[in-house]
Amino acid sequence: VCFVPGGLDCSISFVSHVLGKVCVHGRQKEILGVLVPRLTDLTKSDCIWQRICWRLVECVPDRWMEAVVLGFVQRAPGADVLSRLLGNLVVKNKKAQFVVTQKMLLLQYGHTTAVLQNLLGYLSLDSLRRTLLLRVLQELLETWSSSSALKHSPAEQQLYISKAILICLSHLKEPEIESCRQELLTSMMEGVKCHLDSSLPKLRHLGMVVAESISLKINTEGPVLKFEYEEDNETRELKSLLVQTPSFYFVPSLPDDDRSEKAGAALPLVPDGNEKSHTAAPVILDEESDAELDSDDDLIPYDMSQDKELKIKAPVYIRDCIEVLTGSRSEDLDKWEATVRALESLVRKNPAATREVSVELAKILLHLEEKTCIEGFVELRQRAQVAVLTTDPIPVAKYLTSQFYSLNYSLRQRMDILDVLVLAAQELSCPKFLGKTKHSGAQKPCIQLLPGSDSSKGWRKIVDERIKSKTRRFGVIQSHVELASHPNEFNSVAGYFFFPLIQHFDRPLTTFDLLGEDHLVLGKLVHTLAILMYLAVNTVAVTAMGKALLEFVWALRFHTDSYVRQGLLSCISSLLLSVPTEQILADMTEELLETQSWLGDVMEKDPDEDCRRLALQNLLLMENLKKKLEAVSS
Repeated sequence: VCFVPGGLDCSISFVSHVLGKVCVHGRQKEILGVLVPRLTDLTKSDCIWQRICWRLVECVPDRWMEAVVLGFVQRAPGADVLSRLLGNLVVKNKKAQFVVTQKMLLLQYGHTTAVLQNLLGYLSLDSLRRTLLLRVLQELLETWSSSSALKHSPAEQQLYISKAILICLSHLKEPEIESCRQELLTSMMEGVKCHLDSSLPKLRHLGMVVAESISLKINTEGPVLKFEYEEDNETRELKSLLVQTPSFYFVPSLPDDDRSEKAGAALPLVPDGNEKSHTAAPVILDEESDAELDSDDDLIPYDMSQDKELKIKAPVYIRDCIEVLTGSRSEDLDKWEATVRALESLVRKNPAATREVSVELAKILLHLEEKTCIEGFVELRQRAQVAVLTTDPIPVAKYLTSQFYSLNYSLRQRMDILDVLVLAAQELSCPKFLGKTKHSGAQKPCIQLLPGSDSSKGWRKIVDERIKSKTRRFGVIQSHVELASHPNEFNSVAGYFFFPLIQHFDRPLTTFDLLGEDHLVLGKLVHTLAILMYLAVNTVAVTAMGKALLEFVWALRFHTDSYVRQGLLSCISSLLLSVPTEQILADMTEELLETQSWLGDVMEKDPDEDCRRLALQNLLLMENLKKKLEAVSS
């Protein structure tokens, strides 16, 4: 920065043009890394330099304004400094206003939290700019509460918008909150509904946190909205944004190497006098409080050291278990609990007796509700259901798959059916090693689908392992241990697990509509079909299953829910990995060509990152099939 001697008038438009030209050609870091710290020092106490700086950015041509404004916002060490450097640029220049209030908040989502705090803090530091802050908050809430935006934007953008909303709320004053209280309440109700309807836990948590924060702001004296969820680092960071950080304590990332020294120097110091506030004050009890103490404290307690807990003997026959589980007498609760704990092992030890009442027992377990506070009840019931299904697969699988599309079942029960089918198929398809029983195989399944778990994560893991096993690596010697062979018990029953689930997905019921509002269960169903397809490798029905699954995927390929689309892409992976190459090339060539075109579109245009990754993975698998075909033809 040069000085003009003699008080002569001059124009800095040439400097503004140079600044804009340099920034738009990607040299923001080099020029603003030097210019911003220098201007920060000069404008601290000199109003003339503030006017020079304002004029510098105002004279930048509109075609270069975005690069300059973005560079200043990213490198200013605080909102107050940014306010000194830019002044009311967003009020005077329409291009700068669009960049600050629209592009950086609604069209982009890669900026850090520090940049967001700089940007929104800058809007809040002047009365002329506060009207823009309120307008920005309104537009952010409209986007946050839009179900269409939630479906067609990535989760990272939803997190970015949520952070911006919370920072805006932290800058609102009480009169401003009072003036827009009804709008905030309406947006909160619409937004929390569409977020809770999402199949992705991350989006549901975002909706809960933002709704709680809005409720806390608009209901300062009355009851506030409160959800139950597990707090993690992301949740705690979001809640911390609602508390406004003093600008002289806030130091974002600096371009120089001494950023750690400056950040450490800006930390507030706690005066020594505050240490006294942590000392506990002496508690003085009134004489009347002594009289209110319970006089029973003087009684001598009973000696219970020799007491022994009475152990309830669990039933030893399957039919006795059925009688206990269906009984309604309250005095049998201890026996009911013992029965629930022992049922799985009893079923596995008595397969013949279980087959006589397998369907009845499966029905009881499907409708079984917790009567006592038994630890791990859901897992105990699920393991018992898996034991019954693996002991008598065909009739029990027919019953469970028929009940999945029946009336008068909750969504939780329908998803329980899918979990049980997957775990049982996993156990039937896995080889039984010498020295291990079926019981040990059920306790540690390779695919864990307990309630609340994300099946797609386990699915991706096993697909990656399968791809790794099919990859040839030269120069690496690996020792392979031969495992004891065992017939695949899932071979003869795979169709009973798979085909009934895929038949009636497009037939809505009174209380169950997979293609409508029950898309969470549809996503679970799609992931279940993908896993069943993967487990059916080398079975007789695998080709027919692959054809049916490809038609199913093609019918739902444009579904708006990202969790469902992830499952559909997983179905394609399982088909390519399980169906023999010869059968794929002979029976599904045209369908796969259309699928390849669809996968290309997903890889390029899908807003969900996991969907794009799965599409790329499927295209690589198809490329391997093409190479095999060329090798065979040659």
